[in-house]
Amino acid sequence: MSRQVIHSDNAPAAIGTYSQAVLVEKTLYLSGQIGLHPQTMELADGIEAQIRQVFENVKSVCEAANASLADIAKLNIFMTDLSHFQLVNQIMGEYFVQPYPARAALGVASLPKGALVEMDGIVIVG
Repeated sequence: MSRQVIHSDNAPAAIGTYSQAVLVEKTLYLSGQIGLHPQTMELADGIEAQIRQVFENVKSVCEAANASLADIAKLNIFMTDLSHFQLVNQIMGEYFVQPYPARAALGVASLPKGALVEMDGIVIVG
């Protein structure tokens, strides 16, 4: 079984004992991304900016594995306030076209660094 760590300089560096993503055969497992700017490692200001930054970070990690957002099979979204669900849907519609990935959206008590949203997922590469 082939296993490869995936890293993108266009996404935030891991802030713990994990990789941005791991590619096993043709399946890419994305670690959670929050709305950190990759160059400054500062959290984007506000929920809309964080959602957009998370999608950009996820996109960058996918691209580092020669994949795209369209290759995401399953996306998990974690929010500290589920009232932002509609905004997530709206912005997701700017990044994805049908057929959309399978998805879960969960409310959580807190996220790393005080983030308002985090996403991880599974991508089929190739």
